[in-house]
Amino acid sequence: MPITIADVAAHAGVSKTTVSRVLNGKGELNAATAARVRQVIEELGYVPSAGAVGLARGRTQIVGMLVPSMTWPWIGEVLQGVVDVVESEGFGLLLFTCNRGEQSLRRFAQQVSAKSFDGLLVIEPEGTLDYITELHAAGLPVVLIDDRGHQPLFPSVATTDRAGGASAARHLLELGRRRPLVITGPTGFGCVQERLAGFTEAWAESGPPLTADQVVAGDFTFEGGRSAVRRLLDHASGAGGGVPFDAVFAHNDLSAAGALAELRAHGLRVPQQVAVVGFDDVPLAAQSDPGLTTVHQPLREMGSAAARLLLAHFRGEPLPSTPTVLPTSLVVRGSTRPGR
Repeated sequence: MPITIADVAAHAGVSKTTVSRVLNGKGELNAATAARVRQVIEELGYVPSAGAVGLARGRTQIVGMLVPSMTWPWIGEVLQGVVDVVESEGFGLLLFTCNRGEQSLRRFAQQVSAKSFDGLLVIEPEGTLDYITELHAAGLPVVLIDDRGHQPLFPSVATTDRAGGASAARHLLELGRRRPLVITGPTGFGCVQERLAGFTEAWAESGPPLTADQVVAGDFTFEGGRSAVRRLLDHASGAGGGVPFDAVFAHNDLSAAGALAELRAHGLRVPQQVAVVGFDDVPLAAQSDPGLTTVHQPLREMGSAAARLLLAHFRGEPLPSTPTVLPTSLVVRGSTRPGR
């Protein structure tokens, strides 16, 4: 049979109320008595009900997290950063996805109404920013982990997308590349606009300005990167020309991996003929062949920073009024420099 609070009280020689006070940190207690109760709890292996402790403390000890889907490779990295902090502080994590669209959001709203968690971390599902803003305004502590270039009216943790795009451009220019192909993500995303702006601005500093046919709208998928490269190579081949680009900058690692696969399928050598740069630095980047040069987003650190902000708020610290911004950095691998 499971150990109960009555068992702890009997072994410690105190009342159940005293045990409850020790568990919840409420009320004045003799230090020796509290120490004896904690020792009995440890010896018996008593695990208090999270719900009961939450009711006594006025909170659930659970953090909610809302994400679009678990199919995006970088979300797992962010989530691990969140888990590392949340679990170390003795909190649980309640994860919500929007895999089923409106149905998923209705279920999430039900849990908000039931006050099933103390605060919310968000990787914004598309089109939900206004709703999340309303939740924050209504009193729910919220921190956005932002990969879309938004500037919400509540705390957020972001990264330097524009600077990341610029670092990719400068690296390719230093290698002597002059004809880049840029494969973007969905153009409505703020992070895509920032990455493209950073790349375009830095490229114009030392290279010929980008033309419209050098920028192809992608969708952050492997096949999207592959098809973008295939279309240009097939068109050039049909027109009797050579390879129309000597570098690829893809706005995420998954589409960069697709570009690598299609270049290989056409018999082109990377990086000798075409250099390739991605964005994110998910584990796939180091495992590709050749290893993928990419702009590192501090994904785990973003998750950890957001979780720390929320938990600090539970301890009475105010949430920051300005975004927390963590810098990107360029990681150079074999897709741009042979032998690296």
